[in-house]
Amino acid sequence: MGDQNRFNVQLDEEHAVRLRTLAARTHVNPGTLARSLLATALDNADPDPASIASILDSIPGAFERAQEGLRQIRNGKGIPLPEF
Repeated sequence: MGDQNRFNVQLDEEHAVRLRTLAARTHVNPGTLARSLLATALDNADPDPASIASILDSIPGAFERAQEGLRQIRNGKGIPLPEF
């Protein structure tokens, strides 16, 4: 299979239901469909940093979650990357 990278993606309930529904309708595993959809989105993504910033800014609550993550790291709650 060659080199692979593993990423865990969390979906909100609405998107998780959509993914499961699409997977059931197409008779494929939800993980397989998610991988394919993500690969297609990445292939079509504009690598311009301004576009990426715009996409990130459009994610509801993303900034707040990032700030919470930084607070958690500062408080010693997290796993250092070398140990991950």
